[in-house]
Amino acid sequence: MQRLLESKTKPLIGVVHLPPLPGSPSQGPGMDGILERALFDAAVLEEGGADGVIVENLGDAPFSAELVEPHVIAALGIVAKAIVDRVGTRLSVGVNVLRNDARAAVAVAAMSGADFVRINVHTGVMVTDQGVIQGRARETLLYRNQLGASVGIAADLLVKHASPLGTPDPVQLAHDTYHRGGADVLITTGSGTGQPVDAVHLAHLRESCEGIPFWVGSGLSLENVATLAPLCHGAIVGTALHNEGDIAAPLCVERVRAMVSALRSL
Repeated sequence: MQRLLESKTKPLIGVVHLPPLPGSPSQGPGMDGILERALFDAAVLEEGGADGVIVENLGDAPFSAELVEPHVIAALGIVAKAIVDRVGTRLSVGVNVLRNDARAAVAVAAMSGADFVRINVHTGVMVTDQGVIQGRARETLLYRNQLGASVGIAADLLVKHASPLGTPDPVQLAHDTYHRGGADVLITTGSGTGQPVDAVHLAHLRESCEGIPFWVGSGLSLENVATLAPLCHGAIVGTALHNEGDIAAPLCVERVRAMVSALRSL
């Protein structure tokens, strides 16, 4: 993760959205098909000049609220290791185990050689379509130490597809997640997948949270990059990098190149 945080330009982290894994609620292509698609998308990100890639089990919706089944961890470990072996010398690799199995993500990252994890709810309490999810920063950091893993933590701040329990102050929550929760970078998102971040909200966070790095985590596109990119330290981009902006389609190298160029021009 350090090479992302220390980048001289605003890094682009693309997303490998996995099809349904074996044993998920929807029918998937099986492990051979999953690996083929994952490695194709990772290669597209590398060819397009991205700085990082994060692999997540998006096709497993509806998700388990917190703990996923052992076969999910096993499948993600196989895919993550294959991606690390293919592009890990050039790209930083991250893992997100949806909806919020932070320990599984840390384990997969540590054993595959990935650099970081994304945790949707690291601190605080969020009401989601999976129910109430509580952040477990202490348990996550203890488990990381137990494994002796140098795995960075990218933590969502008021994650998409969710509402906070109560009315927390976003600035205070940012300070708590970063300073008390031990996150390395905070992620801001819109209300849902592909929905843009509110620029005024992000600007306020940046002004009030000096020294805390922020990544935009949803909705960045070529249409709004000039507005949002100056307000962040980097970006996780998924939807906009797929062919025709269709999240079910493969990633498009021309779209990756265009986004990389736009971010670096800023």
